[in-house]
Amino acid sequence: QVQLVESGGGLVQAGGSLRLSCAASGRTFSNYAMGWFRQAPGKEREFVTGFRWSGGSTYYADSVKGRFTISRDNAKNTVYLQMNSLKPEDTAVYYCAAGRVAVINRIYEYEYWGQGTQVTVSS
Repeated sequence: QVQLVESGGGLVQAGGSLRLSCAASGRTFSNYAMGWFRQAPGKEREFVTGFRWSGGSTYYADSVKGRFTISRDNAKNTVYLQMNSLKPEDTAVYYCAAGRVAVINRIYEYEYWGQGTQVTVSS
């Protein structure tokens, strides 16, 4: 059974940093893409960043470019999201997802989702 478990969310002041983790288990993810998404209150879930375990480019939403960095630890099957220079508009529930996607930012192609972790940025 595939499991994605996020951790690392919390409350931080504007300008601060947080690092989210997503521990993946239950199968081999070598043919999968991994993505981070977020959903703010009253808004649709949106793509933040993603990559393919097999290699290739990493993609970021314009709103987070230069501030957020996705990385991975292959040995631990864990994906990280380093978030710097946080803004109040980054406040959302952040989700980790995995899927055999054709397009990295196509949310509906992701098969597996974590439970989400809350990130709150105060002004």
